[in-house]
Amino acid sequence: MRPKILLVDDREDNLMSMEAILAPDGYAFVKASSGSQALKILLNELDFALILMDVKMPNLNGFETAALIYEREKLKHIPIIFITANNYGEENIFKGYRMGAVDYIYKPINSELLRAKVGVLVDLYRKNHRLIEQEKRLTVINRNLEMEVTERKASEERVKELNRQLLENIALLESANRDLDRFAFMASHDLQEPLRKIRTFSDLLFVKYQSVLDVPAINYINRIQNAAVRMQTLISDILAFSRINNEKDTFVHYNLNLILQEAIDELDATIREKKAEIQLTELPSIDVNPGLMRPLFENLLSNALKYSKKDEAPVINIRSEIITATASTKEPVKYCRIYVQDNGIGFDQVYAEQIFDMFRRLHVHSEFEGTGIGLTLCKKIVEKHNGFISVQSKVNKGSTFIISLPVHQPTVETNGDPREDDPTLLLLGKK
Repeated sequence: MRPKILLVDDREDNLMSMEAILAPDGYAFVKASSGSQALKILLNELDFALILMDVKMPNLNGFETAALIYEREKLKHIPIIFITANNYGEENIFKGYRMGAVDYIYKPINSELLRAKVGVLVDLYRKNHRLIEQEKRLTVINRNLEMEVTERKASEERVKELNRQLLENIALLESANRDLDRFAFMASHDLQEPLRKIRTFSDLLFVKYQSVLDVPAINYINRIQNAAVRMQTLISDILAFSRINNEKDTFVHYNLNLILQEAIDELDATIREKKAEIQLTELPSIDVNPGLMRPLFENLLSNALKYSKKDEAPVINIRSEIITATASTKEPVKYCRIYVQDNGIGFDQVYAEQIFDMFRRLHVHSEFEGTGIGLTLCKKIVEKHNGFISVQSKVNKGSTFIISLPVHQPTVETNGDPREDDPTLLLLGKK
């Protein structure tokens, strides 16, 4: 809304003159030709930024009109600037200030001076108006909070305690994130080397003295080696997660089949060992970060192979479709939805969200190896691509991971793989 100014003068030419001076500043004007008319206007309208009023008017002069205006509590916030052709003495000027005037402007009116003084008061009005609106919003919020507190029979001290705990949790979370970054840095330099020595010397110990060691001693060495391997895997996974957090959002238009094939080749030994069947349909080319998509596919495939049934060869089906999602306030967005379906042991659907949490494992380590970071890594990669990941599963019926990625990203580099649109690239099933 444009700030409204009430112009009060018994002469039409004066009203037109003030309006002409102030019109370029975008104000809205309401004009009154007498003090009585001004009072009638103020009976219905209260939202004036200020009043410009002539002092010398018939019947009710400016001072008298101001006194009547300020008798109403709702009008006391409106500042009045008196316009006068007379240089009143200090006593009369003081009288005007007593009536509520904030300033005087003498005729003939200096247009620049008038605009400057009005601009200051309008700016104060705007700021005050924003404060009033904010106060109203805060009042509504406070009322809702009070109702909620009443409904839950919570005391004010409890609310303060919850706020204190929230601040503590935020501080702890920030501290934990900093510690995780420091740990990732330390792990890459300080922890890997001792682990390599543990593995190396335990191997040397086993090779050199296995002929003189009894069965329990050999078992102890094997436990040392297995523990070191698990620790090294955990460190590698944490480093991978840390690198993804710091990875720049760089996308190129890339053929997903190439990335998927690389992931399959990496897991070739496990696929052959488990006699797994990989059923593929051709994937499209979309905007991705190839360096992140490979660990996404590797983790999902590795997960499907790991949690396969003991008495049944794994069958992994990978397919895709292009869908269009329409938000209420945005243009339709095309997504590539990728399904990674297996016939493994599955799990109860109630854990469908928890499995993406860091270090969350549904099975004990003695049954299935792993660090509990792989699916967290997948979720972080998908979120880096502005996408979504979910899973549908039933116990002993297998699981289907569903990845939805935007076909086009906001910023894409032009140096993608030259084979990205090669129509001859078709991946065949692999056993």
